[in-house]
Amino acid sequence: MGEQLTARGSRAGRIAVLVIVLLLVAGAIVLAIWSPTAHDFRNTRVVTAALGSGIDKPLIEVPGADARNGRAAIQRYGCMSCHTVPGVPGAQGTAGPPLTDFADRSYIAGMLLNTADNLVHWIQHPQEVVPGNDMPELGVTDNDARDIAAYLYTLTEEKGVLP
Repeated sequence: MGEQLTARGSRAGRIAVLVIVLLLVAGAIVLAIWSPTAHDFRNTRVVTAALGSGIDKPLIEVPGADARNGRAAIQRYGCMSCHTVPGVPGAQGTAGPPLTDFADRSYIAGMLLNTADNLVHWIQHPQEVVPGNDMPELGVTDNDARDIAAYLYTLTEEKGVLP
């Protein structure tokens, strides 16, 4: 009779361990699917292709934008006064965060998922997103905001600093 209890206890123990392992695996899958960090958009990128002037095609598409114009718009609006921006001459500002590896980020301003529409909105209206933050409303046009976003989406750790 003692052997029967041991056999039953051993079988029940194996089943309990199996159930726990299956629940842990299922939980990990659910977390991977629903976690905000799972939506870092690395899987939605397009194949990088050279455009000619040392600027690669944005890794996150910005409809109707031109990354080459974005670099010039960053200079016109004076973004380099506050930000370090690879590939933009003189863009070594330290008042705002560096914009290096921007395409690899999950969030914009720690608040918005890093999508083209959210980035364009942030560039044009940072005070609407985070009232009182240090980034000023500069009157950036829709076209310029899209071009700036396209340029920022060329900045990725995979490629390093652009020339």
